[in-house]
Amino acid sequence: MPKGDWRRVVSLYLPLWPTDRIRKRLGTDAPAPDCPLVLAGREGRRRVILSVDLAARRLGLRPGTPVAKAQALHPDLLIMDADLDGDRTGLERLALWFQHRIAPIVAPDPPDGIVLDTTGADHLHGGESIMLENMVTRLKESGIAARAAIADTWGAAHALARYGRGRITLVPPGETAAAIADLPIEALRLPADIIDGLHGLGVSRIGPLAGMPRAPLALRFGPDVVRRLDQAFGRQAEAIVPVRLQAPVQVSRNFAEPISAAETIARYITKLVPPLCAGLEEREQGVRRLDLLLHRVDSHTEAVRVATAMPVRDVRRLTRLLCDRIETIDPGFGIERMVLTASLAEPILHRQGVSTLIEEEEADVSDLIDTLANRVGTQALYRFAPVESDVPERAVCRVPALAAEDGKEWPDHWPRPTRLLPRPEPIQTMAVLPDHPPVFFIWRGIRRRIRCADGPERVFGEWWKGDAELTTVRDYFRVEDTSGETFWVYRTGDGEHGETGSQGWFLHGLFE
Repeated sequence: MPKGDWRRVVSLYLPLWPTDRIRKRLGTDAPAPDCPLVLAGREGRRRVILSVDLAARRLGLRPGTPVAKAQALHPDLLIMDADLDGDRTGLERLALWFQHRIAPIVAPDPPDGIVLDTTGADHLHGGESIMLENMVTRLKESGIAARAAIADTWGAAHALARYGRGRITLVPPGETAAAIADLPIEALRLPADIIDGLHGLGVSRIGPLAGMPRAPLALRFGPDVVRRLDQAFGRQAEAIVPVRLQAPVQVSRNFAEPISAAETIARYITKLVPPLCAGLEEREQGVRRLDLLLHRVDSHTEAVRVATAMPVRDVRRLTRLLCDRIETIDPGFGIERMVLTASLAEPILHRQGVSTLIEEEEADVSDLIDTLANRVGTQALYRFAPVESDVPERAVCRVPALAAEDGKEWPDHWPRPTRLLPRPEPIQTMAVLPDHPPVFFIWRGIRRRIRCADGPERVFGEWWKGDAELTTVRDYFRVEDTSGETFWVYRTGDGEHGETGSQGWFLHGLFE
């Protein structure tokens, strides 16, 4: 068979996938890398370990170990519940990412892998070796450990990625049998009871197993052993069903005669929205982003986009949001087709309504938020949320107006100004070092004499973000001038050691 006719399959093995995903999701709240972390779940009636990180693996813990035994041996072990549905969803998203960049046929290989059919696509990425190296490197840069193998079959690539010796394994076309002959039989994706039975016969490697008579194997262990061998050696096809995005809900309307009047456009919008909401209801989804495309007779397309703060499928609200944007549409010589697409939809979470007479119903301001956001822009409508940081300018971030509360709060052991300046502004002052507040300060050309002050509150730099912050110190003071105005000023440095800061003074906020 010519070399160009060989099928080439890549198997990506993510050995630490669930724990990597957990650490990445937790961010700064993640446990230290040297703290052993395991994910647990139920296997029948037993609670067992499903995934381990490197630190736990060094302790000898493996998937399948009972949780009670692991806790008895290692009391400091950090145990978290596994999120199997979340892991599966994450694999599907990762498979879609590779589908857009590497090859069109990509599928998740649960619980810890991805399979790609790269036949004829490797030359687009500089060859098979460079392609695999780039894939593994990109995953590593994203905080995901990976191993990769390419072979003629899915079974062989799967086995080599998990039981091969190298981080990257390339099997030349036609050499699959020799490449996997010395691998353990666990690489064949056989059930645990069959693996135990084969070990009882003294068979531990694929090569000797492949040389055994097929009929006795099938009679004793069923068809799985023969089927997996045939798939690994390429004697039986194994289809890769590629992951696919679900098509968005879409409705359209063609016109025999072009339309242009705003009233006519509004009337057909009211006819398109109900079937769109019906389609969303079938999927139990609500729209977050809605696109209205208007195809004009001159081949130009007008587009109107509205967004919602929460998943919505209310016909009246969506119709009003679209009709509010009609004034931005230029119909030209007429519109011959309208297409309404829910370009972003999410599941709708049902909430329990008020069930007693004494409960107060929570006000729903999402309609108001949507109206304002579509008039001034979603980027212009936000609220502030706390961030876990002692550095004042880093302790706040912008989040969507209806973003869920994360339980974090601003510290209340020291008062904070109601108005924080975008950037601290330098001031001229005089103070007795190292711990005394200023006697006066000059800000924006006005000299202010201090009547009373409170402080200092010492804030240290976040040393884990950079070497420059290892010794950084700020001393904050709350000061009140003779006119009764209150300011928040600070000195960079501890007032004694030059390496802690420039010892300059800045105004950072105002108490109003």
